Amino acid sequence: QVQLVESGGGLVQPGGSLRLSCAASGFTFSSAAMSWHRQAPGKQRELVATSNSAGGITNYADSVKGRFTISRDSAKKTLYLQMNSLIPEDTAVYYCNARVHYGLGHTDYWGQGTQVTVSS
Repeated sequence: QVQLVESGGGLVQPGGSLRLSCAASGFTFSSAAMSWHRQAPGKQRELVATSNSAGGITNYADSVKGRFTISRDSAKKTLYLQMNSLIPEDTAVYYCNARVHYGLGHTDYWGQGTQVTVSS
C-alpha cells in the first residue's frame, strides 16, 4: 500500500534551517507529482511547494519563495523540503502529499505530518 513517512521536523530558532524528508513507497515515485503542505494551529492546511513528476518544475507559496526549496531523489524515493531563514510564522505541521494517477483519475495520499516549531 502507499506509504508516506515524513521526518526532520523539530524546534529551531528564528533564522535557522531544517530539512524535511518524505520517504515514499507503494507507488511509482517517478510518476507522481509531489508536494508539501502545512497546517498551523487554528488555520486551514495550505500548499507550500510542489514538484512535478520529473522534478523539473517547482512552485512555491509566496510566503516561502526564496527561503524553501523542494527537491526529490527518485533513486531513494524521497521528497525533501529545505527550509532556510525560518520565521515563527513557519510553525506548523508539515505534510507530504503524493498525487498518483490511475488511468483517467488520480488519488491523493498524505503522510502523518511532522511538527516544525520556530521559536527563540
